[in-house]
Formats: sequence, C-alpha cells, structure tokens
Amino acid sequence: MKKLDEEKLKKVKGGVSFWVGVAIAGTIIFISGIIEGIAHPKKCNE
Repeated sequence: MKKLDEEKLKKVKGGVSFWVGVAIAGTIIFISGIIEGIAHPKKCNE
C-alpha cells in the first residue's frame, strides 16, 4: 500500500458532492409536501 504525504491527503475528495446532497434533500422535501397536501387537504381562504 502506498503512503500519501500531507499535501496529497488534503486534496483527496470523496463521497457525495454538496450540490448532489442539496438536490436529494430538496427532492425529499418536495415529495413530502405533495404527500402532506394529499393526506391533509386545506381550503384556500380568501
């Protein structure tokens, strides 16, 4: 196995990027809002 020096270790990136995480969270929130609207419909008050 190869040892990495300090500079190379700082440059290593892994996992899910920030924007992919934001997109996944936004999709989950959007879908839960749709389900909430179907399960508990409320009338619009004028």
